[in-house]
Amino acid sequence: MILQPENRISRKALKVWRIGGAFGTLFIWIPTALAAGLARLFDWPLWIPLTLFLIAVAITAFMVVVFPPLKWKRWRYEVREQEIELQQGIFVIRRSLVPMARVQHVDTFQGPILRRYGLSTVVVATAATIHEIPALEEDEAEALRKQISMLARVADDDV
Repeated sequence: MILQPENRISRKALKVWRIGGAFGTLFIWIPTALAAGLARLFDWPLWIPLTLFLIAVAITAFMVVVFPPLKWKRWRYEVREQEIELQQGIFVIRRSLVPMARVQHVDTFQGPILRRYGLSTVVVATAATIHEIPALEEDEAEALRKQISMLARVADDDV
């Protein structure tokens, strides 16, 4: 049996991801509304806007209702002395190990929706890429940022 990282992100992430999913589906609803208006204006067959409407409802339901809990269930992390382990994904599970010796800097990020729910994202940068631990409580994110920074300095001194 494969052991998963122990720590989960905040349950408030569900609300944030639902809001993000709702905003993301606006790119589907705007053309759907436009098609409905054009169908009425030019007397097009009703099945065209109706089909677009049903597709938009299905995508919105997936992005707002189905996707966030699946994403939250899989998202885990753990910070150890020598590495950071991240696990994410819905259909394909991705597990990453970030060696502390490779960490160059650590930031926290907080957009307006995250701020509204008292959440922050921890961003860990290495020379090769950036890793994120999303939607942590603000105080937890700040403590984690400091812990990773301290561990990365110690690992860097050892190298």
